[in-house]
Parts: sequence; C-alpha cells; structure tokens
Amino acid sequence: MPRLPLDPDAAWRAFEARDRHSDGRFVGAVKTTGIYCKPSCPARRPKRENMDFYRTPEEARGAGFRACLRCTPDAVGRDRIAVARAVELIEAADELVALDTIAACVGYAPHHFHRLFKRATGVTPAAYGRGLMARRAARALTEESTVTAAIYEAGYSAPSRFYEGGAKRLGMSPSAWQRGGEGVTIRWILAETSLGPMLVAATDKGLCRVSFDEDEGALRARFPHAAIVPGGAALADLAARVVASVESPERDQDLPLDVRGTAFQEAIWQALREIPLGETRSYAELAAAAGNPKAVRAAGSACGANPVSIVVPCHRAQRSDGTLGGYAYGIDRKVALRDREGVA
Repeated sequence: MPRLPLDPDAAWRAFEARDRHSDGRFVGAVKTTGIYCKPSCPARRPKRENMDFYRTPEEARGAGFRACLRCTPDAVGRDRIAVARAVELIEAADELVALDTIAACVGYAPHHFHRLFKRATGVTPAAYGRGLMARRAARALTEESTVTAAIYEAGYSAPSRFYEGGAKRLGMSPSAWQRGGEGVTIRWILAETSLGPMLVAATDKGLCRVSFDEDEGALRARFPHAAIVPGGAALADLAARVVASVESPERDQDLPLDVRGTAFQEAIWQALREIPLGETRSYAELAAAAGNPKAVRAAGSACGANPVSIVVPCHRAQRSDGTLGGYAYGIDRKVALRDREGVA
C-alpha cells in the first residue's frame, strides 16, 4: 500500500508536542545543527523555519543530516523490528516462550525488552503468548473430541496450566465453550441514554455486549447456545455505570469485562482503552501499538469487532488524515461521543 505524503505542518505539531506515538513515522531534521531527531526527543525545539521532515532516518542521512545522540532516532526502527521478530517467535512456538529466551533472540536485555514490547503492543510478551494459546484452545475445543485433547493441542503442558489462565480468559468453562456456550447465563437490559437505547449484557464475569440499535434478538443471534435472561436488579447497577460512561465520560467507571478475540484484536482493544480522554489515535497508530504497523485495515476491523462499545472507546479511532472513518452505530453518535470527551 503506498504511503501517504508527509504533511510538514502535521509533523511539526507532533514534533513540537513531543508526541511519542509519532516516533518511527518520521524524523525532524534541524538545518542549523545538521541533526535529525525522533518526534519525542527531549531536546529544546528549534524555530519552525529551521526544520525539515523526512519519512525515515535513511532519507535524512541522504540529505546530509546525522542522528541525534540524545534520542537515538535510528533505534526506533530497530525496536520495531525486534518486536515484530518477537511476535513471530511467540506465534511459531508450540508453548509459552520465556522472556529471557525471546530477549536473547532479538538482542535485548530482558527487563528492557519487556517494557519495549508492552509499549509497542499494549501487552507483555507473556500476555501475548497466553492470548494466542487461549485462541488456539478456543479453536481446538470445537475440533477435538475431548477437552483434555484440546488443551494439549493448544500448547499447554498440562490441563492445570490451562485452568490457571486459559479458562478464565475464555470467559466460560472449557466444556461450555465446546458446546457453543451452553450453560452460560447472559443477563441483558435496554438502558435509556441521550444517544438512544443501549443494550447492556453481562455474564457473571463482566460485560460481554454493549451496543446501540440492538435488542434481545440480536443478543440471541450472537450467543445462540447461552441462556439469555432479563437482567433485572442483578444488572441494574452495572448498566447504570455504563450509562454514566455515555453521559459523563470524564468519570472512570472501571467496568468488568468478559470479552475475547484474537491476540491482535485484544491488543487493539487494550490500546483503545489506553487513549486518554479527549484524545484520538489513527488506525495506523493503533496497528503499531498492537505490534504490526502494516495491519492498518486489520486495526480498523478490530475496532469494528469491538463487542463493548463505549467501554472500549473505538469512537476515539480515526483515519491518518484526520477524517472520522466508520462507526458501527452511526457517525452522528461518534461525533457526539467525541464532543462530550472534548475532542477538537
């Protein structure tokens, strides 16, 4: 996919703001010193007329500039390559890979790479691996004849290892998953908000569906083998907190979730939850945060697959050119939610 032209004015704003999320997207070159820096460089900012911007360090060096020794902009590319290589190692392995092993393979100290990986993907290497194994287990539970066979097929060394982490991640027992959700109870309620009726549904573990323009029928279609029952008083408090997230987004509700997706989807959802109130991120930035900068379309799809609107704020995602992109519940709602959060 061809790269969008570099907008010097947008690059200057990111550079002036020391935007860490722009690191790796371009470098700023100072004509008076002959040095190029990454956007988050802590050095004093030069005058705008003394700045040029380049897509890559290679382009800046080709123009006669040298790398800043303070922010080491060349290391950004190396870091991203290391994270991508680590993801390949984790996904190629049949079981969890130790942090020391991953770090040694990519040439970093373990404690430093742990921070680097989490900053790039939103999750630790161990959490990424556990998510991958849980996804394999979910698939295997629909294919294998027994739960035990599925657990070993997913890469767990013993059933006890799966029950320690994988079963919780699936949001239901392995046998219930194998039967397509049979035995799981989901409570639901239609809550009134200023943006229209909102479906709020939850298992005993947390919210599994928050959406506009849906009702009990849509919930049953999504969870065909679960017991779908009215929420009543058991769900009233949780639903009220979800409504408060719509009406008063400045209040952190810290809502429990019972959602699942691929490792990449969950990394995107985590990156969305980490966007500060009043700010936005492009799909490209979300893809980079999930460890796969090229997966921009997949990042958009992960936003569209978000099962708990508002709680995971996919309305804070937009295209790289600043346009809104899509929203499952209508652009008017997306604009209204962003206005309430103070997005310019």
